[in-house]
Amino acid sequence: MSAAPGSKGKVLLAYSGGLDTSCILVWLIEQGYEVLAYMANVGQEEDFDAAREKALKVGASKVFIEDLRRELVEELVIPTIQANAVYEAVYLLGTSVARPVIARSQVAIAQREGCTHVSHGCTGKGNDQVRFELAYYALDPKLKVIAPWRIPEFYHRFPGRNALLAYAAEKNVPVSQTPSKPWSTDENLFHISYEAGILEDPNVTPPKDMWKLTVDPEEAPNTPERITIEFKAGKPVR
Repeated sequence: MSAAPGSKGKVLLAYSGGLDTSCILVWLIEQGYEVLAYMANVGQEEDFDAAREKALKVGASKVFIEDLRRELVEELVIPTIQANAVYEAVYLLGTSVARPVIARSQVAIAQREGCTHVSHGCTGKGNDQVRFELAYYALDPKLKVIAPWRIPEFYHRFPGRNALLAYAAEKNVPVSQTPSKPWSTDENLFHISYEAGILEDPNVTPPKDMWKLTVDPEEAPNTPERITIEFKAGKPVR
């Protein structure tokens, strides 16, 4: 049985408009929270107007879309490159580098709107949950964090992507992910990553139509493209 909306407090959800956070938004409302949706523009390809409309349609009381591209590049991307910050000599920190500015803006809005909670759609087994939550607690220890993928009631109800897709269909939540393309992406000005779904199986080769910012390596051109970058005081300016 659903609780009355808003009876448990006000939560600001880090919302991507994708499958997970769209379902989480509806689920939080079912649990009795007033849900405000927050989106960060960090350079990803996104129809923000459509995402705003969708969030409001499925029950968000307000939607905030913050342009954080300059902050991301100036405060994080450039210093990361200058420091040659590469995790375990392989991972270029493309996803993680955006989290501090995203979390900082989310906390500022939560404080301004009088939210009692913040929430995110990070999985319960990855590093992203730690990145977000350490930032939340550092910036405002009084804010409570709702991490649905660590709540048994949530992950037992949604044991996989198909269960989320079924829930979205039941609640008339439009999502771009389909059973034929069951994976998620995380994109910003610096990077894109692909995860979940069929990609969880190391025996599965990524399909050729998955690639977005690049082409399949087997179809890459043999002729290189040369570019020139101008630097000033160690920073790219043109």
